[in-house]
Amino acid sequence: MEKIKVLIIDDEPPARNLVKHYLGTFDNIEIAGECENGFEALKAIQEIRPQLIFLDIQMPKITGFELLELISDPPHIIFTTAYDEFAIKAFEMNAVDYLLKPFSASRFQQAVDRAIERISDKPTELQQPVKDLRNQLAEAVVEIDRVVARLGSRIVVIPTDTIYYVEAQDDYVMIYSSQGNHLKEKTMKYFEAHLPKNGFIRIHRSHIVNVSQIVSVDLYGKDTHLVVLKCGAKLKASAEGYKRLRELL
Repeated sequence: MEKIKVLIIDDEPPARNLVKHYLGTFDNIEIAGECENGFEALKAIQEIRPQLIFLDIQMPKITGFELLELISDPPHIIFTTAYDEFAIKAFEMNAVDYLLKPFSASRFQQAVDRAIERISDKPTELQQPVKDLRNQLAEAVVEIDRVVARLGSRIVVIPTDTIYYVEAQDDYVMIYSSQGNHLKEKTMKYFEAHLPKNGFIRIHRSHIVNVSQIVSVDLYGKDTHLVVLKCGAKLKASAEGYKRLRELL
């Protein structure tokens, strides 16, 4: 069996060094790289194509969960975290395992053995656990204050108050903001549930707008209004969308 390529992602050097030290006892593991933040990690995952990553959840710039949203072909994951509520959540949602800092060598051995067993038994099913995890994270109704998007290996962090509007585009959405336009693999339903309720409103099945960006609302036709935004966009509001907009304003 070929060696399993591993990537270590943690913003704390001592934590990375401990993982490397523990991995030194495994003959069938190759440490392919290490990263101190999600920006480096996305690029490394695309280039190295690891089968297993050790991923810290609470990191600066972007979190471990935000990084998961950006990985198109996810590997198996062992979460490493100092926050028990995150660890339990990750474990219950199809991660290979989690290591609650500080962890012992025996606990580490158990987690890695479990990962090796999964990879050996089902080498073609690396993506499904992470896809299940991402889906369950999306279903958790938590108000967001930023959106993380990618363009190639470049990561863009978009604060929600800089978003002009969100537009449905097939299985994706386009986010229009002061930082440009970015395509995101999420649904309109997700953004309707997670964007701040007092700041955003769905005016049409295809559009969610930032209320603070609205310049005017003009009659466009029977049961239809035109919402004009500061950025110059002119978006149609359905009868139901106009009703919601009036109630909010």
